[in-house]
Amino acid sequence: MGPFCFYGPGTTCGPQRLPRRWPKIWISCTACGTQRLDPGQRPIAAAMFFAPFSGSTVTFRTCLALLACLALPAAAADYVVDPTHTYASFAIDHMGFSTQRGQFNRTSGVIDFDSEARSGRIDIRIDATSLDTGFELRDEVLRGESWFNTKAFPDILFRSQKMIFEQEKLIAVDGTLVMLGEAKPMRLEVTRFKCGFNLALRKRGCGADAQGVLRRSDFGLQNGLPFIGDDVRLRIQVEAYLP
Repeated sequence: MGPFCFYGPGTTCGPQRLPRRWPKIWISCTACGTQRLDPGQRPIAAAMFFAPFSGSTVTFRTCLALLACLALPAAAADYVVDPTHTYASFAIDHMGFSTQRGQFNRTSGVIDFDSEARSGRIDIRIDATSLDTGFELRDEVLRGESWFNTKAFPDILFRSQKMIFEQEKLIAVDGTLVMLGEAKPMRLEVTRFKCGFNLALRKRGCGADAQGVLRRSDFGLQNGLPFIGDDVRLRIQVEAYLP
């Protein structure tokens, strides 16, 4: 089993031996050396891994190297979209009375990201049949021929080969949105971006929050205009991991 890290309480910084019957070592990777923590104080980080035999010791420097290794993204890799943490949602004006929202519950795809070159490729598929506004009768209407026509166009696609960085920070992605057979350029502003090691999944991955605005009439969706808004705000939270 590979290494994994987690946050938790501790009493002493530095290596600590567990009982001999446990082939594990608990390492508190903090900057406090061997000083004792106050009651209830939490170490900055901690790593636990399975040692090949009991009685092994690991230095503080080794621990820091381990954590650094887990935190750094791979130079270039293909990340597979995690459908359980990736959702596209939308918001639209409803006759000036309110903002109505919905989401698509099934998403898949691949993100090819090179952190050193600051470049990559994004290929996201949104299952239009998974549209969900919280009201099934309305969802059936929206899936119908007059709106998303999901029988003829079951997928909404977003593809990009241009990532825009501001120094080390990813700030936007320029791509193409394909919906109802129409392909239109679209920019997604990135409000959050992180690559690293997911402690729960024990996988290296990247995640982001992004948003953009489209005009639905550009894709032939003209029902209800002008009473129902033309501008649609698209938001997507995405997580993708190495296989």
